[in-house]
Amino acid sequence: MLAVFRRFTRSRFGAVFAILFLAVIAGAFILGDLSNGQFGSTLRGSGGTAAKAGGHSLSQSEVQDRIQRVYENARRSNPALTIGEFFAQGGATQVFDQLVASLTLRAFADDQGVHISKRLVDAQIAQIPAFQDAAGNFSQDNFRSLLIRERITEQALRDDISREILERQLLGPVGLGVKLSDSLVLPYASLLLEARQGTIAAIPAVAFLDDKVPTDAQLTDYYKRNADRFTIPEQRRIRYAVIDAQRFAQASQPSDAEIAAAYNQNKAAYAAKQNRSVEQLVLPTQAGAKAIADKVKGGTALSAAAKDAGLEALTLADQSQAALTGSAGKAVADAAFAAKQGDIVGPVRGPLGWIVLRVTAITQTPARPLAAVRSEIVETLRAQKEKALLTELTGKLEDQIADGGTFDEVAKDNGLKLETSPLLLATGKQVEDSAYVPSPDLQPLIAPAFAMSADDDAQLVPITPDKRYALIAPTDIVAAAPPPLAKVKALVQAQYQLNQGNEKAKKVAEEIRAKVAKGMKLADAVAAVGVKLPAPQVLGGRRADIMRGEQRPPAEVAILFSMAPNTVKTLPIGQDRGQFVVQLNAIQRGDAKDQPELLKQVRDQLSEVVGQEYGQQCERAVEKELGVTRNAKSVAEARTALTATNSGGQ
Repeated sequence: MLAVFRRFTRSRFGAVFAILFLAVIAGAFILGDLSNGQFGSTLRGSGGTAAKAGGHSLSQSEVQDRIQRVYENARRSNPALTIGEFFAQGGATQVFDQLVASLTLRAFADDQGVHISKRLVDAQIAQIPAFQDAAGNFSQDNFRSLLIRERITEQALRDDISREILERQLLGPVGLGVKLSDSLVLPYASLLLEARQGTIAAIPAVAFLDDKVPTDAQLTDYYKRNADRFTIPEQRRIRYAVIDAQRFAQASQPSDAEIAAAYNQNKAAYAAKQNRSVEQLVLPTQAGAKAIADKVKGGTALSAAAKDAGLEALTLADQSQAALTGSAGKAVADAAFAAKQGDIVGPVRGPLGWIVLRVTAITQTPARPLAAVRSEIVETLRAQKEKALLTELTGKLEDQIADGGTFDEVAKDNGLKLETSPLLLATGKQVEDSAYVPSPDLQPLIAPAFAMSADDDAQLVPITPDKRYALIAPTDIVAAAPPPLAKVKALVQAQYQLNQGNEKAKKVAEEIRAKVAKGMKLADAVAAVGVKLPAPQVLGGRRADIMRGEQRPPAEVAILFSMAPNTVKTLPIGQDRGQFVVQLNAIQRGDAKDQPELLKQVRDQLSEVVGQEYGQQCERAVEKELGVTRNAKSVAEARTALTATNSGGQ
């Protein structure tokens, strides 16, 4: 799916929380979006049907494929995300629900006789940034390379896009025209202007560290219970062979005959030419234009005459006759190019009215003989030939791979130089060498190589489109696993001691909270601990200011906006680093009634939320009407299979 992944983040709750700048990015795992070039999957799940709608069905394999892809995409942004955490966030259920919704709409479209044309899908494909070149035009090479890299067929891509279009056509109108009253919008907008102030005390775990060295038994037990903290993510070596357009440097050199032919084909571009700069004024009537022309001929500057008439003259610099024809019309261009420098032309009828202009400059460019432009032509022809030869070679490599050729066979047959990376993490880092930096050629190959399975065919990946490609295949895949305790004993000991310090900090924080709840000042309660601790700080601000944008505010500040007046709470700092004690001191209510721009923004966002809710209600109604059936075990089966596939938390 495409749009359904986006829709989760725009759900009733997700969107409202976003408006309040309090949302946990619950849809962080929903990253399977074509605009980022992330789509496709190769996981093969179990057989069986996950859902049925009309004459359409959703296989269990499709469900597992999609869940795996969404998880992989999420890990590209958050490499530490485990499959267990992904499931805990509701990732599998959300993906399944969205796939069923897509299936339902497809069946409904068939029932209603709605059809998505190939031309419409083509137009959507052409608009996807991942398939465009630097100039923003559709690139067949980018399209082909990305499909290969992501291991998706063109038909599968077209099916996804067709389903997204169906959603827009069938559900889009449902939410149109939603109008919300001021009484509904004002409370939400006012919440953004609410300001809160609190006092926050940090109780760091390091303040309670025990100098006593833990025993081997204690460390072993702690390591077993917390092995996931020390797990080294999956590592891979990448075998690759670079294909550079420079290998065709000799073969791409044009002959004298080709150079001469190119010159003759474009002779008009090298001929002598004359460009003119003009000052132009457009008027609605011929009489008005004539009055201006007479005034200018009498000695008044055209810009001044235009200003007196409440208008503004336009300057067109270095115009060819063709360019001026395109903007002002043939009659105007002909007259301008027949005039001398400084002459007043007009009034002449143009496409937008009557035109008066003055020729301000004439530039003569002499003809350029072949000798003068030879190097320019050679470079153009060489680049064209180089690209054609590179395309031919990459096409040949893809055909060989499709015919079953191995990485070694394809590389040998085409004289490619083989290279192998050291063991790498998906981030491009090395476990044994923190200073390691992948080469510019290797860097763009890491993500595709980690997306491949061990038994996948070799892939052709662009390094620089139309310039450099690489044939890649992963090797020496080391599954994620915790290292031997002996290798990380010092780290485990430090973490153990920090954990023990955190347990003590937790007890102290609760004691402080209890004292403050009974009326003691937070600063006094901190001082009474008898251990040197950081002095409490007063923090706060307006909800809209401190929670602006996609970056969430610190947890110790965000919690202020969920507390009742004059209350105190404890909050983990995280990673066994200690605890916060947070006291809410004051609340200043916001009032957005005199903030029309804010009200409009919130109204627009809430309207979208309500519209989305209408769409979801429609989906559920259609699902019920069509009698869509779901396999209740589908998600559980997918979880079991994917947990095994992504062993070690991967």
